[in-house]
Amino acid sequence: MRIRPGIEIAGLTDVGCQRENNEDSLGYWESADDAVFARLGRLAVVADGMGGHEGGQIASHIAVEAIQQTYSNAADADPQKVLIAALQEAHHRIQRRANEDPELQGMGTTCTACAIVGSRVYYAHVGDSRLYLLRNGTLRVLSRDHSLVARLIETGVIRQEDAESHPQRHVLTAALGVADDVEPDFPAEPLSLEKSDVLLICTDGLWGQLTEAEMKNVLSSQPPADACQALVGLAKEHGGPDNVTLQIARIV
Repeated sequence: MRIRPGIEIAGLTDVGCQRENNEDSLGYWESADDAVFARLGRLAVVADGMGGHEGGQIASHIAVEAIQQTYSNAADADPQKVLIAALQEAHHRIQRRANEDPELQGMGTTCTACAIVGSRVYYAHVGDSRLYLLRNGTLRVLSRDHSLVARLIETGVIRQEDAESHPQRHVLTAALGVADDVEPDFPAEPLSLEKSDVLLICTDGLWGQLTEAEMKNVLSSQPPADACQALVGLAKEHGGPDNVTLQIARIV
C-alpha cells in the first residue's frame, strides 16, 4: 500500500514473553482513490482480544477487518459517525460469529480506531486500548479506559496514583462482542493536529508495562519504526506478560 506524504507511520505486534497466542490485531488503511482519501483520510486500528479457545484472536481479527471494511466503504461524509458505526458493526459481527460456534461464546475485544483526515484526528474506542498524543514534549491520553479502575478513579474511590498497582486494573467494563449493546467513546470535537505531533495507539500490553516518561522519551527521540521496536523491547524487558501491539504516526 502506498502511504501518501505528510505522515510517518509504523506498527508492530508481538506475542510478549508469557503468552502462547497473540490475541492482538492491528490494521492500517488509506484509499488509493484521491477523492476517497480527501474524505476519509487514513485509518489506524488496534484491538486486544479475549476469550478461550482462540476466541480472543478471532474477535480482534474480526474487529479490525470489520472496521476497515465499514470505514472504507462509507458514503457518509462525517468520519466520526463512520468510526462509531464501524465499531458497532464489528461488535455485531463478533456476536454473530460467537453464536455460530459454542466454543467461541463470550469472546470479545478492546478496540481503538483513529482516522487522520486532513489536519484533524477523529477516534472511537471501547475497552482499555489507548490513544495518546505527544505534543511539545507532553504526552497525554486522549481516550478514556472502560475499566473497573477507571470507574473507581472517576467516582473518587481510589486515587490515580493507586491505579497502576490495583489488583483489578485489567478488569474491563466494556468490550466489543460481549454485552447486548456497545457505546463507543468518542470526542465531542475532532482534534486539530500540528506539525511534529505524534499519535500512539496501543494495547494494555504496552502501556501497562511502561511509565509515561519511558513512552515519552522513546516517542520524542526516535522515528515511528524505531520507536515501535524500542517500546516493544522495553515492555518485554519489564516482563512482557501480555501481547504488545502499537501503531505510531508522526505528522510531518
